[in-house]
This record gives sequence, structure tokens and C-alpha cells, in this order.
Amino acid sequence: MFDRFEQHDLETDRGPVHALVGGSGPPLLVLHGYPETHLMWHGCAAALAQRFTVVAADLPGYGDSHRPSPAPDHAPHSKRAMASDLVQAMADLGFERFAVAGHDRGGRVAYRMALDWAERVRALAVLDIVPTAEVWARADARLALAYWHWGFLAQPAPLPERLIGSDPDGYYEHHIRRMGIGKDPRLYPKSVLDAYRRQLRDRGAVQAICEDYRAGATIDRTLDEADRAAGRRIEQPLLALWGSNGALPLLYDDVAAIWRDWAPEADGAALDATHFLVEDRPADVAGRLVEFLG
Repeated sequence: MFDRFEQHDLETDRGPVHALVGGSGPPLLVLHGYPETHLMWHGCAAALAQRFTVVAADLPGYGDSHRPSPAPDHAPHSKRAMASDLVQAMADLGFERFAVAGHDRGGRVAYRMALDWAERVRALAVLDIVPTAEVWARADARLALAYWHWGFLAQPAPLPERLIGSDPDGYYEHHIRRMGIGKDPRLYPKSVLDAYRRQLRDRGAVQAICEDYRAGATIDRTLDEADRAAGRRIEQPLLALWGSNGALPLLYDDVAAIWRDWAPEADGAALDATHFLVEDRPADVAGRLVEFLG
């Protein structure tokens, strides 16, 4: 899946970031979502590596990257803290300026990185998300039903951790699979899906996932709102892609317009996919990224 990629444990102030690195050309950091790891890029990696030096990293708290210690304010799991780790990880590889593409939680890290470390990020792609502050500001009954896990995972510890831990396989089958993952076995190797399942059986990983969502409901939202109040916008070119069969078209009338309000140079398009569009349509996603990043 990642032929000719090399494993790295990259140094950051808070701990190692695990990544696979391969290809040649301008650096491109690719980030995964929940409940995945860097493995979600398996279908795109070879195509992207023909044009870029691809760094497929595990987010802090996920996969084999370090696990931040929880704090009452959830700051260690904020997208600001994760973005800082990943900027340092890229610097450890010698990349001081790079493009970044992130799906789901990784997309939230990507746009926070573009805001906080604008000089490091030359362009970004955000996949199947709108900004965190927009999610909460527009929350309604549709979101409560379609994206119920946002409120569930953000509940105070240890409620969601204990409930998931009581039946992690059931949680995977009745939540993750219903979001669209793994419907086509040709696109989802068993080894990859098994890795996602293992995360939900790992108490430390589940705690990190819940802290990620608690940060999203608190400090991440606050940081977004502060940027909006200060008039800060994402100045880099931004590409938004989303799945036409996922939740975003049900929740938002015009996803691209939401992003254009945050980033003057934003463009966007829907792909015929579920929320997990990178794995559903790897060739399409890779092609769009190559075209966008040049």
C-alpha cells in the first residue's frame, strides 16, 4: 500500500509523531480523520508520491503518534496544539514550508495550522468538513441526528470512554460503518479496517479521541470565534472537497460558500462519495489535489 515509503518517528516538543514518507517533489503533509490513522491515504499515496514528497502522519493521540496527557481545558488535544506538533514534525524532515491536506479531524488541524503558522503553509485542502465554529453555530436537529457523535464524544470523562469500551466492535458496526466506511471491500483492505477497529479497542486511543472532540466543543470553537471576531482569515489557496453522499449536503446548503467566508481564495466541489471520500474515490481525490497544488 505504501511501497517505497519509509517509516519515521519525528521529533516534537511533546513527543514523537509517527509518519510514512515517500515520493519526491514539493512536500505535502496528509492528515487523517476519526477513527482512522495515516492508513486512510493508502489508495492515494502512490499517485501523490509521483508529484510530491508525501508525509502521511498519525495525528497526536491516534495511531503510533504520542498521546497527549488530558487537561481540564482540553488544550493538549486542541487543533492548535496538534498543528504545532505537526509543524515541528515537518521541520524535523527539513520542510519549513509545505502544503497540507486533511480529512475530517485532520482537516481541522490543517486549517488551524494555516491560521496560526501562515508562513509555513503554502496551500491547504480540507476534506468533508466546515469550520468547527460553523458546526456549533449552525447546530440543529439535523446535526443532532446525523452527527450525534459530536455531542456524545464531547461528554465529560469517563462516560463516552466507558460506553465505547463496553462494546467497541458494536460501536464500530453501528456508527462508523453506517457513516460509509468499508462498503466496497476492493477499496478498504481488511488490514486497514482492522487497524481502525483496534483503535476503538485501545482505551488510550479512545480517551484521545474523546479529548479531541472535547477540545472541538470548547477550545477549538473558542479559537475559531476569536479569529472571526478579529477579522482573521485564511489567506492561502484553499480547496474544499466533500462527499455528496455524506452528511455535509444534508446539513449545509452551500459548503463552498461557507469556506469562502473564511478563506477568500477558497474553491470547492462535491465528489460522489460518503464521508470517507479519500478511500471511496482515491483516484479522484489524488487528481484534484495534484491539479490544485500544481
